[in-house]
Amino acid sequence: MPVILAIESSCDETSASVCVDGAILSNVIANQTIHELYGGVVPELASRVHQQNIVPAVQQALLNAKVNKNDIDAVAFTRGPGLLGSLLVGVSFAKAFALAKGIPLIDINHMQAHILAHFIAEKKPSFPFLCLTVSGGHTQIVLVKDYFDMEVIGQTLDDAAGEAMDKTSKILGLPYPGGPLIDKNARTGNPDAYKFPEPQIPGFDFSFSGVKTAILYFIRDNVAANPDFIQHNLGDICASVEKRITTILLNKLKRAAEEYDIKDIALAGGVSANTGLREGLTKLGAEKGWNVFIPKFEYCTDNAAMIAIAGYYKYLKGEFAGQEIAPLARMPM
Repeated sequence: MPVILAIESSCDETSASVCVDGAILSNVIANQTIHELYGGVVPELASRVHQQNIVPAVQQALLNAKVNKNDIDAVAFTRGPGLLGSLLVGVSFAKAFALAKGIPLIDINHMQAHILAHFIAEKKPSFPFLCLTVSGGHTQIVLVKDYFDMEVIGQTLDDAAGEAMDKTSKILGLPYPGGPLIDKNARTGNPDAYKFPEPQIPGFDFSFSGVKTAILYFIRDNVAANPDFIQHNLGDICASVEKRITTILLNKLKRAAEEYDIKDIALAGGVSANTGLREGLTKLGAEKGWNVFIPKFEYCTDNAAMIAIAGYYKYLKGEFAGQEIAPLARMPM
C-alpha cells in the first residue's frame, strides 16, 4: 500500500498531493496572483513564489491527508515540460525530501500526468483510448495504449488552443487569466454571430496562428469603425471565438477516432475546463456512440493529484529516478 507525496511546479501553480494505494487523499493548489499585474506568467517571479509556497503546500497536503511525513514511501515530481525555474524548485524539493528520508524518487512527464488524471476517478477509460490534451502550451491528440505507452498522433504546428484563447482575451482587453473569462462571457453570447476561419491542415495536426490573426484583424477593423464594438458585443465575440476553437479541436478528434476505430475518448489539460469544449465533446460523443471521459475541474488545470496517480503506476512498475536527475523545460511524451 504505497504512500506517495507528489509535487507539481511546472508553471505558476504550486501543488502538493498525497496518494495512498492509488487513492488521492489530498490535493493542495497554491495559485500565484502576482502575474495578474503583468497580464501573463513572468517566469522569474513564478519560480520565486514557488519557493515561498512549496513548504506550506506540502505541509497542508500531509495535514489534509492525515499522513505523517515519515509514512511517505516515495516522492513523485514533475520533471517537465514547463518553465525551467519553476520546475527546478519542485525537483529540488523532491530530491531533498527523498534524500533526507531515504526513499525513492519518481519523475513524471507533465503531459502524461494530465492524461493519467482520468485514472483518479472510478470510471476509467479502457486501453487503447484517444485523449485530446489541450492547454495554454500544448494541443495534442494522443493514442494511449497503456499507462506509459503513449503516441502523439496529432499536435499543433504553431500555437496552442489555450494560447489562442488567452491572446484573444488580451486583444479584448480582459484581465489575466483570460481563458476563464472568454468561457464566462461566451455563456451570454451567440456562437454563430461571427465566423472565423478553420485551418485546412493535413492529418491530425492543428494550427491556431491563422485563427489568432483573423481574430486580431476582425477586432481591429470593427473597433476602428465603432470604438464601442467590444463593449456592446463581448458575449457574441467570445462565444464565436470559443465555437471556432472548439470545432477545430473536435473535427480533428472525430477523424482520429474514426481512423483508429476507437470509442473511448478522453479530454485533458487546462482547456478541458472550458464549458464549450466539455459540452461540445459530450454532444459529439453522444452522436458517435463514444464513451467520453472528462476529469473533474480540479484535475483539469495543473495539479499534483495527477502527478500522484502517475507516480503510483510508476511505483508499481518499480521505475525510479536517481538523485542526479534534472528538470527538462522540453520533455517529449
